[in-house]
Amino acid sequence: MSARILVVDDLEANRRLLEAMLTADYYEVMMATRGEEGVQLAKREKPDLILMDVMMPGGIDGYEACRRLKSMPETRHIPVVILTTLDDRDNRVRGLQSGAEEFLTKPIDDVQLMARVKSLLTLKVVTDELRAREASSRRLGLIPDDTRPDAVDQHRVFAGNVLLVDDNPTQIKRIQTALGVEHRVSLIGEDAGGPPDLAVISVHAKSFDGFRVIARMRSGEATRHLPVLAIVDPDDRKQALRALELGAHDIILRPIDEEEIIARARTLMRRKRYMDALRQRLDQSLELAVTDQLTGLYNRRFLDTQLEPLVHRAQCGGDPVSVMTIDIDHFKRCNDTFGHDVGDAVLREFAARLASNTRPSDYACRHGGEEFIVVMPRTTGDIACLAAERLRRAIAGSAFIIPGLAQPLDVTISIGVASTEGADETQESILKRADEALYEAKRGGRNRIVGRTAKDAA
Repeated sequence: MSARILVVDDLEANRRLLEAMLTADYYEVMMATRGEEGVQLAKREKPDLILMDVMMPGGIDGYEACRRLKSMPETRHIPVVILTTLDDRDNRVRGLQSGAEEFLTKPIDDVQLMARVKSLLTLKVVTDELRAREASSRRLGLIPDDTRPDAVDQHRVFAGNVLLVDDNPTQIKRIQTALGVEHRVSLIGEDAGGPPDLAVISVHAKSFDGFRVIARMRSGEATRHLPVLAIVDPDDRKQALRALELGAHDIILRPIDEEEIIARARTLMRRKRYMDALRQRLDQSLELAVTDQLTGLYNRRFLDTQLEPLVHRAQCGGDPVSVMTIDIDHFKRCNDTFGHDVGDAVLREFAARLASNTRPSDYACRHGGEEFIVVMPRTTGDIACLAAERLRRAIAGSAFIIPGLAQPLDVTISIGVASTEGADETQESILKRADEALYEAKRGGRNRIVGRTAKDAA
């Protein structure tokens, strides 16, 4: 996997060593010699990963550079690995608290470094894809500019659910004590009060295979996006590399340092919240693309995508499909008399009644203005007419209560019904027959239904 990596280090020997290691795996390497230079270069070039030294003369050190990178929306999503000769736990925790995804000590273990690089770049690919889709939806106007997921990724504490998979009582108690201050920590089988935001898995457990647990979580639909923190032995490099290869997002060495696991948990859950917010925005944009904003029903685009394959299936001998075309009687008079706000309220109330009087398998769509269409899969014409009559009664049977109006409004509808017939049926022909039936219902006095067969159309 090719990627662009920024190396920030004041020593040329260190930069050249890292460049040689990275270019050997076909990564494109950019270099900076100062913290401030690295921040500006990252802001301008948007690398896929940043390797940051801590001790740099003049200006800002690596910790401050990392904090600045994580505070800017344009660079917040870029993974940062801090590299330093400072191997004590205070500096390690400080690096993680600054927002870095990893803290590695010099001299750099090339195998461990490349494993972390590949793991973080894999995560970055997913993040970039979600960000690109979100940006496209924003350009199309499907996501408002004032609703961005970036605010999720600030240096703040989120209370979350932590699933702990371990069989060491002493280690379990230590982790529960550390993480339990901010989060709800539960073991397998315990009630967590909601889905987990982080899984902490011991790969050195005696009663189960921790590597298999990680692999299953990565392949399972419900846990595929769940961040995994693997607990590994400090002297077993293969164990740590294996955990990363199987999909663990981060590793922590035994014995567990309480401040370090708190910092790593915060980083992983903060990134998960950010990714969840991106996915939620995308789900909303997809919903907006097929939903009428006033009524909450499906829109014309959705109707076209659903009706055509159903009609084609009926052509080939599959189940019949019926269509109801609905028009609110005298709706223009309502708008002219009471105004468009009242008209909109009538449309919303009608949509609510329509949705509650159709089956879960039916597709209720707003076709435009006061015209609506219901697509009814696996439904013959006689059944569709019965359903249309039930809907007509539901609308006419009780007046609409409109806020701001002293008197309720009596509302009626006219409905045209058509069903698929024969191998020559098309989406256009069934909609045309339903429209013709609707116009016949309106000419006949409104507040009624008319069914139209192919023979009637001829």
